[in-house]
Amino acid sequence: METLIQIRRDLHQIPEIGFQEYKTQQYLLEQLNQLPQDFLTITTWKTGIIVKISGSEPSKSIGWRTDIDGLPIVEETGLSFSSTHAGRMHACGHDCHMTIALALVKAFAISQPKQNVIVYFQPAEEGPGGAEPMLNWLKSDRPDLLPDEIYALHIAPEYPVGTVATRPGLLFANTSELFIDLKGLGGHAAYPHKTRDMTVAAANLILQLQTVISRNVDPMESGVITIGKMLSGTVQNIIAENARLEGTIRTLSANAMVEVKRRIDAICKGIEASFECSVTIDYGSMYYEVNNNEECANKLLSFAKEIKDCQPVLSPAAMTGEDFGYFLKEIPGALFWAGANCEYGLHHAKMSPDESLLAFNANFVEQFIRSL
Repeated sequence: METLIQIRRDLHQIPEIGFQEYKTQQYLLEQLNQLPQDFLTITTWKTGIIVKISGSEPSKSIGWRTDIDGLPIVEETGLSFSSTHAGRMHACGHDCHMTIALALVKAFAISQPKQNVIVYFQPAEEGPGGAEPMLNWLKSDRPDLLPDEIYALHIAPEYPVGTVATRPGLLFANTSELFIDLKGLGGHAAYPHKTRDMTVAAANLILQLQTVISRNVDPMESGVITIGKMLSGTVQNIIAENARLEGTIRTLSANAMVEVKRRIDAICKGIEASFECSVTIDYGSMYYEVNNNEECANKLLSFAKEIKDCQPVLSPAAMTGEDFGYFLKEIPGALFWAGANCEYGLHHAKMSPDESLLAFNANFVEQFIRSL
């Protein structure tokens, strides 16, 4: 327990954003290289790591995936082991995820599993997305490192430690980033008729975007468009020449995502005509839905029922996004929520999970994989 907590705290202090996880990769490699190497093969890919543990009597390969990047958030936990990287934080629990994955490799390095086990330390989950390019590289260059089935977890602050919450079928939504830039004509605040005001144009665009879900998506499906950030203008007496909106789109079906984007494109063309400006759209990173294989998800839930102090929960689908969906699109598997018992939610600057989740889930995942 103490070792796991120390590893998690070490990692918590060095959060790095996608494909810049250099210190993280170095720390992970140092930990891995200290383990017995008899059954291990360690491969690096960009800032990620893939560890294959050879099984004693393998009939298949079992994959376990963890994410390793942090978020561009200023930490406000006040912890003695707070982030030492300004403006960066493990606010989504990836420090916990990595710790559990390291514990898993250690357990199998000491006591060889029956099946081959492949552990993926994947970069850039929070953006721009590491799962899809990692998977494409595996398929093209290292098919020997592809598993027959694959699993992962994500901490869930709202559940108590010991909870294993998942469901067969759709668990997480399709997601897409959304960046919209508007360019008009700036000028003096006293002469608005000589300008094209992008603050007003952006405000109108925000309001119109909120009609897309309510009027263009089937009410029996779910969707969200959230604009979390708006930038415009420079000084109070200058009319803004430029504006930028940043947000996210989430839908529970791939078809709904296509329709939402079609309507956003059309609305932006209307803004261009109405405000005599130019509008450009960048959909950034798009993550495919996390759709759990029915058999794999049921195996997780059934196994959880047999574990002391474990609480299996049939969870509802969520609008959360996770690029693990790209693995599940190609490989049977499942992801589950692991209870973290914290009053602050994911991506919150004060999110600080209960560290007892580390030992519980390290043991749970090891025993589950050994049972396959």
